[in-house]
Amino acid sequence: MTVEGTYPIENIGDRRGKRLLDDKVPLLPRKKEETGEFNEFDGASFAGSVFNLSTTIVGAGIMSLPATMKVLGLVPGILLIIFFAFFTDISIDMLIRYSRAGKTVSYGGLMDDSFGRIGKMLIQLCIIVNNVGVLIVYMIIIGDVLSGTSSTVDHHSGILEGWFGQHWWTGRFFVLLVSMLAVFAPLACFKRVDSLRYTSALSVALAVVFVVITAGIAIVKLLAGSIAMPKLFPDVPDLASVWNFFTVVPVLVTAYICHYNVHPIENELEDSSQIKSIVKASLALCSTVYIATSFFGFLLFGESTLEDVLANFDTNLNIPYSSILNDTVRVSYAMHLMLVFPIVFHALRLNVDGLLYPSANPLYSDNRRFALITVVLLSIIFLAANFIPSIWDAFQFTGATAAVCIGFIFPASITLRDSHGIATKWDKIIAVFMIVLAVLSNVIAIYSDAYALFHKSEASDS
Repeated sequence: MTVEGTYPIENIGDRRGKRLLDDKVPLLPRKKEETGEFNEFDGASFAGSVFNLSTTIVGAGIMSLPATMKVLGLVPGILLIIFFAFFTDISIDMLIRYSRAGKTVSYGGLMDDSFGRIGKMLIQLCIIVNNVGVLIVYMIIIGDVLSGTSSTVDHHSGILEGWFGQHWWTGRFFVLLVSMLAVFAPLACFKRVDSLRYTSALSVALAVVFVVITAGIAIVKLLAGSIAMPKLFPDVPDLASVWNFFTVVPVLVTAYICHYNVHPIENELEDSSQIKSIVKASLALCSTVYIATSFFGFLLFGESTLEDVLANFDTNLNIPYSSILNDTVRVSYAMHLMLVFPIVFHALRLNVDGLLYPSANPLYSDNRRFALITVVLLSIIFLAANFIPSIWDAFQFTGATAAVCIGFIFPASITLRDSHGIATKWDKIIAVFMIVLAVLSNVIAIYSDAYALFHKSEASDS
């Protein structure tokens, strides 16, 4: 959703006084505006913004991190998690600095400022492709966890099927339909990011629940002597094993992608100067969750750690109340993804509206357009998750490309373009390194996914 405008320089630190005049940016109402309605919103809080940005970061990828420790070892793995947190902070700082220099308040507006309308359309398309793919994958995972999956040779029972048996109301379609109507649709109706602060806080809390349960089980089993200390450094028996190190790079590169929600969150702050502190606090919180998940997940399952550690909780843990703990972990994870859904959907809707209606009135002021875009997007995601499960394979390719463009290639390109002459030599060196790393990560991800898909089709044919 866009309106035309720029911010007066004197008001750049206080978002409540902004008037928009000539740049296309996403905007949400703060008080009495063109609609004549009075809104008592006085600006988003620091804590609420941290939770919203953290929820954007911590999605389904958290379950892949323990497997990276299996490949890299604990020491290099944890160091890389910290490194990419700092790297993400640098890329977001690039966006913030150039947004202020160009007086733009959206990612699209910033790309327009640097590369013109083509640049703006590119970032909008990347966000749409990335977020649609992410939300479809979330819904597929939720369906797998709650109602089970038969996408492989063996049928894996979902939580509801395990509790109540196979019935029509424990099937994937009905479970996802209820989830859509009872959770996704109501939360998608909020017009402000800040309205999701409580669900975002609960989402982060549920991620912490997973960490606490995993840590508790790992410590109990370690004290009982039933598990050994995990390896600290990688094994390199031959040259071929070196390739495995590169296959985990895409997981780490995309672990902190949240750039598309930085501007919407900043726009709702009473004092926009807080955004840098919010970004750092969110990255610190997510890094802590990532490190704890990686450490205790790998400690608990060791060399048996699967690519998706949630699958490890589908077996007997050989401790008292194993089935209860397994179900608690899986339920908390499904609820976590349900609450991540609306924060990602919010950015998707804004960019779809901005792409389709670049000159229209603000989205919040047009309830018909808001409802139409919301219903159409939710319907597409729901139908794709139910009837085109193989779409996951397609989004492994498009999603990897879109994510690195959003997180690293576009911020670095903006810095190298340097439309406002504020980049230092060091900024440009980092930008070049950022693009090289992002392209390398994307090539590896595409090759790995294609290789796995090829061998999967070969196995099914034989």
